[in-house]
Amino acid sequence: MPTSRPRIVPVLPLREMVLVPGQQTWVLVGRPSSIAAVEYALGHGQWLAVTMQRTDAETPTFEDLHSIGTLAQVRAVSRAPNNVFRVRLAGDIRIRLKPHSGPASFLMASVQPYRLKGKLSGEDFHHLETQVRAFAEQIGADSTETQRLSSVVALGRSAGSVYPILHEFASQVPEKVQQVLEAQTAQQQLSLTIELIEGMIARANVEEEVIEKVATTIHQTQRQHFIREQIRALQKELGEDEESLQASEIERFQQAIANAGMPEHARQRALEELERLRKTFPLSPEYGVIRSYLEWLVALPWSVRSTDNLNLENARAVLDADHYDLEKPKERILEYISVLNLTGSMRGQILCFVGPPGVGKTSLAASIARALGRKFVRISLGGVRDEAEIRGHRRTYIGSMPGKIIQAMKRAGTINPVILLDEVDKLGVDFRGDPAAALLEVLDPEQNRAFNDHFLEIDYDLSQVLFIATANVLYDIPAPLLDRMEVIELNSYLDGDKLEIAKRHIIPKLREQLGLQEIAIEFTDEAILTIIREYTQEAGVRNLEREISRVLRRIAQRVVSEVGAQSTDATVSVRSLPKFRRYVRTHRFTIDRAMVQSLLKAPRFRNTATDKSDRIGVATGLAWTSTGGDLLPVEVTIMPGSEKLLLTGKLGEVMKESAQAALSFVRSNASAFGIAENFASGKDIHIHVPEGAIPKDGPSAGITMAIALISAARGVPVRGDVAMTGEITLRGLVLPVGGLNEKLLAAKRHGITTVIVPADNRRDIEELPAHLTADMTIWYVSSISDALPLVFRTPLGAAAVNGSNPPSSHSPATHANV
Repeated sequence: MPTSRPRIVPVLPLREMVLVPGQQTWVLVGRPSSIAAVEYALGHGQWLAVTMQRTDAETPTFEDLHSIGTLAQVRAVSRAPNNVFRVRLAGDIRIRLKPHSGPASFLMASVQPYRLKGKLSGEDFHHLETQVRAFAEQIGADSTETQRLSSVVALGRSAGSVYPILHEFASQVPEKVQQVLEAQTAQQQLSLTIELIEGMIARANVEEEVIEKVATTIHQTQRQHFIREQIRALQKELGEDEESLQASEIERFQQAIANAGMPEHARQRALEELERLRKTFPLSPEYGVIRSYLEWLVALPWSVRSTDNLNLENARAVLDADHYDLEKPKERILEYISVLNLTGSMRGQILCFVGPPGVGKTSLAASIARALGRKFVRISLGGVRDEAEIRGHRRTYIGSMPGKIIQAMKRAGTINPVILLDEVDKLGVDFRGDPAAALLEVLDPEQNRAFNDHFLEIDYDLSQVLFIATANVLYDIPAPLLDRMEVIELNSYLDGDKLEIAKRHIIPKLREQLGLQEIAIEFTDEAILTIIREYTQEAGVRNLEREISRVLRRIAQRVVSEVGAQSTDATVSVRSLPKFRRYVRTHRFTIDRAMVQSLLKAPRFRNTATDKSDRIGVATGLAWTSTGGDLLPVEVTIMPGSEKLLLTGKLGEVMKESAQAALSFVRSNASAFGIAENFASGKDIHIHVPEGAIPKDGPSAGITMAIALISAARGVPVRGDVAMTGEITLRGLVLPVGGLNEKLLAAKRHGITTVIVPADNRRDIEELPAHLTADMTIWYVSSISDALPLVFRTPLGAAAVNGSNPPSSHSPATHANV
């Protein structure tokens, strides 16, 4: 290194900038350490080691700096505001920096020249000039960028170095320039410089595309504006401009408001909104909001009503034609029509049909509307979680609209439709509100005459609407909502009911739907009962309809295969072939049990023969299920152990508590049953309720568990031909339960004709259909001791236990054959 160049110099770190040899530039110096380095250089030969930082550290160390930089000389210094120096640097040679001890206020470095290997020839610069010409083709040869790039390439050729070219990129892509500065050979520097120019060409291409797209967009916008102005001028000439259309629309709304038959408060609100519409510019967003509001107001029925058909015989005929049995809801509708006959109007009629799936709740509501001659609208509430779905959204929200109730009234077009609130027990609740709470106003006769939807913001009269709700279970309906409805239970269908429904409704409907009405098809009763018992297991008739449809589709396939086998034209319908008429006259299908099994293959459900033998520790209970009820055997075994009560069979919390209550009752009254006081000492008691994979819950198995426990502890078998149901208390009382229709049906289906039920359920039994309780012996008990003589063939010799009543005239000592 020449003597004029020092070996130890202060370091000036630069951020986002590279100084290359031969470059002169101004830099701003503001950091205290950098200012101290410049002041030191001014007093010691004006030399600085300039390098770019790797990081954004405010007070960098050598680890934060690139080790390759440029030795530069300070040519001028000026003080700027805020204690910032403007320093003019002149790059001299490329150097490698190594840390050197020095003052603590700035970095000192030991520097050595970092010489370049190889030299560039004129042919090498020819490649650079080729890239410059390509750049000129992109943005134009006369552009400032092209001329500057050409001049620096020329300087580089004369200097035999790429450094003059790098001056253009030092602050634009400093990381790339640093790579060129650190390259070991001249050829590497040339290659990296060519990449820099290629990047500039790519950026120029992008800029050109952007400018072209912007120009095209501006041109299209100007063209569209010009066309719109022409259209506006033509519309004005034709009287179809915005002002004319607005005037026409306002006139239309005025006429609609006058004809809507609105009450005074609604008419005043509509006229106010119409005046706002008149003063609003048509292209304003508010114009569309007001117009949408007015369209809803004039579309709603305010005074239009359908004429009720008050003929009782007609109503009965319609209901009987659509549904078999269901006498209780039919009678309730006939009562409603009778009151309408006498009063002319009837408020506050809100019915709730509760029953298992498929028993006809929804279709019954539609039949009621048809019998009354009213419009029918169904609102599905299953899964609704937003309160605004019922009461609507306020007009401040974009896309707001009325709730489901007002929408239903618009669809109905009358003020007295039948509105079905389907699946009201499946409403949800979340952070958006409680839709069940919003329904309280809708279903309250004292409030729904002034129902206020958030969108309309005016009172709307719902008092003439006949609301009918449907639900599968009552316990999922909130108590305040349930209190506003008259509950009518639709019980599960018996096999005989399903047989009649299939013959009267399902088969004729399916024959018409499947195009088989001309084919002679007859189902035997045995065939239908086979489908009911072996291919379905449900409370309603939906699956029965699916299975009968499968049978009829197989028949349809057979008809088409036999009639259309000789047809050569695949586009011709089989029904239009002459052979079809002959086939109809000569073929008849009688579907019996064997044919059902042939068409439907293996049965899905098998009614296994119920074991009616007397067994120790096994009692037969009755359970309500969504498919219509079933037998619930309870098994008890007592074995050596650690005095634990084991409960298996996927039992719910209520059923587990029933088992604990039964055990406590038996232990506390052991001597009365002839059981040793210490029968549970050192023993585990295991209660199992098959089938283990099916969840079970409820209190009605209490009596069954108690009888099974007594049998297992005493070693006396329980009668296998007796089924029972009832909740028990710790005093041994038997409390009433529900679902007796389904439970008795299950007993009858399994061949059990003797059933024990709570005495308090006597009235419920008397209301059941006569054909259900026919040929059944039903015993009424009020305590466990009353049931003992009925379930054990061998007398236990038990005294009356705590809580039981002595025999009396109403005691179950005598059975009731209902």
